[in-house]
This record gives sequence, C-alpha cells and structure tokens, in this order.
Amino acid sequence: MPTDPAAPPSGGAPTGAVRLLGPAEIRALAAELGIRPTKQRGQNFVIDPNTVRRIVREAGVGPDDVVVEVGPGLGSLTLALLETGARVVAIEVDQALAAALPDTIASHAPAAAERFALVTADALRVDEIPGPPPTALVANLPYNVSVPVLLHLLSILPSLEHGLVMVQAEVADRLAAAPGSKAYGIPSVKAAWYADVRRAGAVGRNVFWPAPNVDSGLVAWTRHDPPATSASRESVFAAVDAAFAQRRKTLRAALRGVAGSTEASAAVLERAGVDPEARGEVLGIAEFVRIAEELAR
Repeated sequence: MPTDPAAPPSGGAPTGAVRLLGPAEIRALAAELGIRPTKQRGQNFVIDPNTVRRIVREAGVGPDDVVVEVGPGLGSLTLALLETGARVVAIEVDQALAAALPDTIASHAPAAAERFALVTADALRVDEIPGPPPTALVANLPYNVSVPVLLHLLSILPSLEHGLVMVQAEVADRLAAAPGSKAYGIPSVKAAWYADVRRAGAVGRNVFWPAPNVDSGLVAWTRHDPPATSASRESVFAAVDAAFAQRRKTLRAALRGVAGSTEASAAVLERAGVDPEARGEVLGIAEFVRIAEELAR
C-alpha cells in the first residue's frame, strides 16, 4: 500500500496540521518558482516523506527542541521537523528558495507556522541565531561545504546538544572515523573536539531530485564538553592541520613548521608523551591537545 505523505509517524501523536511534500509536489513547486537545482550549491532535494521522517527520528528531535536547519530548500525536511512540535530556524542562502519557504509552511503546516523562523544567509557567515538558544542541528547539508558548515555552527552555537546531518557517504565516514582507521583525518579530530559522533545509516540516491552521483550517509552526534586544557581550540586545530598536511610524514617532520625545527618538534612530542615517529592518523583529540599545550610553552 502506498504511504500517505500526510499521515503522522507510526506510533506518534496525531499531527493533522502538517502535510509533507511528495515527489510530484516538489517538482511542481520548483517549476512554479522557476528553480532548477544547481550543482554549485549542492542542491539535491529529498522527495521521499519516509526519508525525512527517518532523519527526524534518528536525530531524536522532540517538541522541546529548537532546531537549526541548513539548506531547507523547498521545505521537505522542515515540515517533518515541525511535525514533531519543535521550533525550527532555517538558514537558506538561495534568495528564491528562501522567499518561497514561508508560503510552503503556511499552506502545509498552518498550525506550526508560528514555530518557524527563516534566516536568509550563508550558514558559514552566520554568527548568531534569532530566538531561543538552539538545541539541535538537523540538515541535508550541501556536500561541497558540509564539514565547514557543521564545524562552524558547533563553534558558534554552544547550546547545541545533539543533531544529525546528511552528507556525502565518504564525508560521513570521515566524520565518524576512529584513530588509526583509513577514513580518519582532520574532520574526525575536529568533530571529536565538540561531540561524540557516529554513523547513523545510509541514504539511497533515488530519494533525491535530481539524484546525486554519490552515495549519502547520516551522521549523528551528541555534544560533550571540550577537553580541559590551557590551549585554545584554535591552537589545537592548528596542530591538527599541520599533522595532516602531509599524511605520509612522521609527526616530527610534519610539525617542524609550527615548532620551528625538526629538533624542536621532536622535543615537543616527547614532552607531550607522543612518539615523534608516529603519524597524525593514530592520534586522538587528547594527544593533539597535549601537543598544542607543549607548543605554547
């Protein structure tokens, strides 16, 4: 039996005020607005109601949450978030999409419109969110800027407690990778500064319009306190960047530029309790914190 996009989630409270978007309606909306999805902005609209409900369910969003959504597009995920009773603040850089979104919310979720706010801006340039402090970040992130956007919002919005983002599958692997694994790198370490990160599943290409030429993955995270350290986040991240700038180099050689010399980098690493002959991909965030502390001496 076909799924009714307007039906409430199984087992959930009735939400007759919200009607989700289906494939035909999304295409019709785009045609009416004269919008053609562009690769430049990584626009791939989710056209499957079951998928947006799955994202919301995996994100653990509830009526007490204030959710930040980046790149709402035509509003598929936005409506599913509003369906939970949460307040949603959507950040959209595309002027045409942003202009149309309030009307879509008003027609598909009239009772929830007062819980919706729109910020027309580039998420990488946003430095605050209007209204109550946000508690969750849930988004289908543009693949070309997914990691910078995630790290930027985690840095400027300390009230964020949890969230889930949909990104390119390889990026999802990197964000959730553990030290020593093939996918481990700069995104893995920097994300670990802010949160416990985990893979939360895969998403098929056929739920998007247009279908992307890459696979997608879900990444869930739960905020934790940053490491207790005298070093700044910026100095720790600088050490991370240096360590991974040339992955094949030992840390002794990779950190030569920030330490001043190969001898100085070796001394820093020894004081930090890190093998100078090791490589960056075997270190966790705690080791990079110790290295940054020693570099500051």
